[in-house]
Amino acid sequence: MDYLVSEGYPVAAQNFALEANIQPNASVESMQERVEIRNLIYSGEIETAIERINELNPQILDRDPSLHFALLRLQLVELIRTCTATSEGDIAPALNFATTQLAPRAPTNPDFLLDLEQTMTLLIFPPDNLAPQLAAILDPKLRKDVATKVNEAILRGQGERTRSKLLEMVKTRAWAEKKAREMKRDIPDRIDIGLDPDKESEDREDSVMQGNGDGEGEAMAA
Repeated sequence: MDYLVSEGYPVAAQNFALEANIQPNASVESMQERVEIRNLIYSGEIETAIERINELNPQILDRDPSLHFALLRLQLVELIRTCTATSEGDIAPALNFATTQLAPRAPTNPDFLLDLEQTMTLLIFPPDNLAPQLAAILDPKLRKDVATKVNEAILRGQGERTRSKLLEMVKTRAWAEKKAREMKRDIPDRIDIGLDPDKESEDREDSVMQGNGDGEGEAMAA
């Protein structure tokens, strides 16, 4: 349940609560607000997303300058994406936004300054001829990364867990497996995560059949 709540799946959370006969630990309304903000970021409507965040809780961005800068930088990226879409695009809106919104904040943090410089470089080179480091700025994954940070910030502001227990367990397990392989431990090439009992059952049956290779398995093949 907490995975569906923290990751923002209100309909699934409602259905799960109904089937399990339990009470969700967060209101559907609060989940829906986070979903709407996330979808705005996914679609590149960053200005509207910022407005919605401030309506929900004005202190979220006031208390987290890094998140605020990340959103403003993403808004600049979307402006650059628009103005460089055609050869006749007007770069003035992007320059004005960078000057008024990002430039005053950049000197407060070296990472801010580097991010701003790299983003402004997008105005120099054509979108189809960018170095991998610059191309990553235009990749939709940046929207997803910022949306995840916003979701976690909203949850913190509401006193909720920022990550589900299930997700933390999966990441911890992946980390432990990685460390074991680095230490050359004797572990299988592939370890199922344990969330697909049907698949595991099939694997066990296959193992049994392989173990009987000299018996019924070969007789059936014959």
